[in-house]
Amino acid sequence: MRAAPGTRVARIEDDPLLRGDSRYLNDLDLGQAHVLFVRSSSASARLVRTDTAAAARAPGVIAVATAGQLGLPLIAPGNSFITGVSRPLLAHDVVRYVGEPIVVVVAETMAAATDAAELVEIEYEPLPVSASTRQSLAPDAFVIHPAMSTNVYRIGSHPSAHDVLHDADVVVTGDFVNQRVAASPMEPNGALAIPDDPPGGVTVWASSQFVHGVRREIAEALHLPVEMVRVIHPQVGGGFGPKFETAPEYLVIAALARSLGRALQWHETRSESLVAMPHGRAQSQHAELGLRSDGTCVGLRVRVVGDAGAYPGAGAVSPTGTGVLMVPGPYDIANVDIEVRTVATNTTPVGVYRGPGRAEPNALRERLMDLAAHELGIDPVELRRRNLIRADAMPFTTATGLTYDSGDYRNCLDLAVAQVDYPLLRQQQSERRARRNPLALGIGVALWLDVTPRNRTGEYAALDIEPGPGDSIRINVRAGTCDHGQGHATTWGLILSGILGLPVESVRLVPTDTALVPRGDGTGSARSLQVTGSSLTVAGREVLVQACAVAAHLLEAHPRDIVVTDSGHLAVVGTPTRRVSWLEVLRAAAEPASLPSSVAALVPSGRLGASADIDQDGPTFPYGVHVAVVEVDTETGAVDLVRFVAVDDCGRVINPVVVEGQQHGGIAQGVAQALYEHISYDEHANPLANNFVNYLVPSAADLPGFEVSTSETPTTINILGSKGIGQGGAIGAAPAVQNAVIDALIPFGVRHIDMPLSPQRVYDAITEAR
Repeated sequence: MRAAPGTRVARIEDDPLLRGDSRYLNDLDLGQAHVLFVRSSSASARLVRTDTAAAARAPGVIAVATAGQLGLPLIAPGNSFITGVSRPLLAHDVVRYVGEPIVVVVAETMAAATDAAELVEIEYEPLPVSASTRQSLAPDAFVIHPAMSTNVYRIGSHPSAHDVLHDADVVVTGDFVNQRVAASPMEPNGALAIPDDPPGGVTVWASSQFVHGVRREIAEALHLPVEMVRVIHPQVGGGFGPKFETAPEYLVIAALARSLGRALQWHETRSESLVAMPHGRAQSQHAELGLRSDGTCVGLRVRVVGDAGAYPGAGAVSPTGTGVLMVPGPYDIANVDIEVRTVATNTTPVGVYRGPGRAEPNALRERLMDLAAHELGIDPVELRRRNLIRADAMPFTTATGLTYDSGDYRNCLDLAVAQVDYPLLRQQQSERRARRNPLALGIGVALWLDVTPRNRTGEYAALDIEPGPGDSIRINVRAGTCDHGQGHATTWGLILSGILGLPVESVRLVPTDTALVPRGDGTGSARSLQVTGSSLTVAGREVLVQACAVAAHLLEAHPRDIVVTDSGHLAVVGTPTRRVSWLEVLRAAAEPASLPSSVAALVPSGRLGASADIDQDGPTFPYGVHVAVVEVDTETGAVDLVRFVAVDDCGRVINPVVVEGQQHGGIAQGVAQALYEHISYDEHANPLANNFVNYLVPSAADLPGFEVSTSETPTTINILGSKGIGQGGAIGAAPAVQNAVIDALIPFGVRHIDMPLSPQRVYDAITEAR
């Protein structure tokens, strides 16, 4: 019955998912009308005329509205670093990217809304357009936001007073593109708004990662007290970052629901999701790494330009904050000179995407390490080993001011190269090259380092225990973090099973609901386990104190002599036959009047329950080593990923099954960025990828089985000793695969290929080098 943290436990969330019993947004039937947004077909233009009359007369249409008719406020860019630039919920006067919403159509059915949207007439007057950061930074560039003097949103830097490359014997230089990608969650974005619930307010079911943030922004936009807005989290089919930010469409449908007195639902199509949901990555990078002849790094100079898109969301901030601080990574590089600029373009806004501000500098750094190894004639693994921060130097403060809590990077590297049998792979590679085999073998190594969480380091969690069906017990858990695939219920079940002795499957994770959870900072930045898990541990221990006091009364013992048995009873230590069940304890607690006053004071409500909101002492720094093995057909450019090994360290592992799931999912996304995914635009800033025909996402058939394992270097930052794992795969896998492909092509003189390494790009690189 009892399962301690570290035990392999199958996810208890999966049964309702597999049976189709979980309720996603589109499963809710509240008699709602349907909302569709008419979006801009121009990337930069004045709106000369918007005619909605024909659409308003179409069958089944309830309302058609423009920005002027709704009278909704502009919204701030979501951070305090960029002033003077606000975003309209519906475009008025001008449009700034293809996909920007202009008109909202409300109809009884989605078919009726779609037909009516076709009748909306919009006349554009073209304005100058910037499809790239290069165009936006040109001396004669059109300034996209009149409130700004240039197209630079923000500059983040860590300058040096001296030349950081002065003492280098060798300087390697690289120019890299970390391409724009789409999050592509299984379920696109959406929300359902119900008016007058509570009276005068609104309830919103949101496919979001951060319901309390959605609540706050809706309240601000509608000028409502926050308690008049309720946000509920249904089953959510993935987020990966963009669903952390409040979509402007949420605010529009909340306002419309109140004005029309109708429940309204909006749900993106896949094409809308690819064009309008915030993108990720999107950086151009120039870097110089200085080394001594023995391979020791002496300095690093980095200049990065990030494409933040038409409006400054999270993508305008994370590269200039976290992205600057994370540049040194796991290496002991004492001298750094870093500048990161984020720039406005006439493209979809860039937000956060699995590992924002971590993946981009990590890819840059790992490419530089391979370039340096080749330049110096040192094996790429050995070069990394010589420069890694030593375990006995922890905690370690980097040149950019971050203090790493714990880590044994060399051990992790040694485990990974041993598992893949690195010397044998190099031998096989040499033999193929000697035979001039057209199927070239490549081995790529990449270390990754994350900071989790980067922002607030506490979280609310609560639990109460009640009788379940039959003789079972139910533990109800409420938390400010939202589960959209992470396996929270199973993980919380393991933590509480270890404390209370109850089965893992006793846990019922209550959907995050602002009416039930007073506060919360959502799910993102790989924060849930360490912050929610810590609070839940404290609350669980408090509940155990309550239970032991009641059990001691029933058994006529002292509370400190009560222990939880592996069979799930509360017994007197040393006398296991003197015991009571949890049901007996719950029944006794339900009648506090019959308990001694000291015991009744612990359970005044008649229920066993507690809450906590525990702050940890700063972020933690999980890390790992990924090794990719590829075969490259040098006659066609086709790349086959034949093996992938990952050894990751996220501190104390609570549930290996959940950790492995996070490793697999993250690696799949990193591989996808390396080989397949790319959001691109033409010279007029028209998106060239708006469906899964021209935006490539790999299926399981395109990927090998991943060989994942963990090392455990516990942190002292939180009471669990755990760190985040959700972002590591997406951070480390992409440069590992990229390094592997380029490693295969070294005999051809290929020095670098930008992601994605499509067959055409690889073939062109080989042809050009030849």
